[in-house]
Amino acid sequence: MSQAISPELREWLVSQLAAGHSVPALRASMRAAGWQDAATDLALAQLEAGFPHLEVASKTPRTDMPGPNLEGAPLYIEAGDRRVQVLHTMRHPRVVVFGNLLSPEECEGLIAAARVRLARSLTVETRTGGEVLNVDRTSDGMFFERGENDIVARLEQRIAVLLRWPVEFGEGLQILRYAPGAQYRPHYDYFDPGEPGTPTILKRGGQRVATLVMYLQEPEQGGATTFPDVGLEVTPMRGTGVFFSYDEPEPATRTLHGGAPVLAGEKWVATKWLREREFK
Repeated sequence: MSQAISPELREWLVSQLAAGHSVPALRASMRAAGWQDAATDLALAQLEAGFPHLEVASKTPRTDMPGPNLEGAPLYIEAGDRRVQVLHTMRHPRVVVFGNLLSPEECEGLIAAARVRLARSLTVETRTGGEVLNVDRTSDGMFFERGENDIVARLEQRIAVLLRWPVEFGEGLQILRYAPGAQYRPHYDYFDPGEPGTPTILKRGGQRVATLVMYLQEPEQGGATTFPDVGLEVTPMRGTGVFFSYDEPEPATRTLHGGAPVLAGEKWVATKWLREREFK
């Protein structure tokens, strides 16, 4: 039985070329995903010949990205219902550490609502488009739906104002608990364009373009958010958060990051991932 060349496959092929992947690499990815040689050859031939529905873009960084307005080097940013501190900034990678992002009551409310729904954390599996257990991630977690309760809705609106990115472009808020010894080894948050399951993931809202990690409870020791490529460690202080963005799904963004092991106490975090378009 022949395999149809769908619009989604064409879009994926275009995005891979735009990200700098070669035609041989695309061919290998399609074969690994189960595409027959005939269908693979046809899809790539249409692409190379300038298929009328395709527009192959050059590899250029995004210009429309989430992020705070740092013009004038402000010490504080008005985020709608809260005045947020700017504690630390980096340009490459683009990292901003915020203070006074959440109140103690908001932190406690999120923990209380999440505690009864915790399960072993999963990671997105780009080979299949699903979710799997990952030995590199030893936390417990859960997801809130967008706007699920008053605290979540208020925080999402605050994030939208602070980072100048629509609420609808964000995934649901994830809450994680790291017990002593728990960690998340260094990884990237974007979806690997070379993996065969990535086109399925991207249907829900496109690529991830930024991450905001917010600390709800600080451990007694350990648990920093680390950026190994630039030697940065962000201390997990309650009510603060670290934002970082990545304008292309490439290691060149230097956004490799992880959660160092908790040495004593418990660390609770809330994570908001931002997509390039509406997340459904």
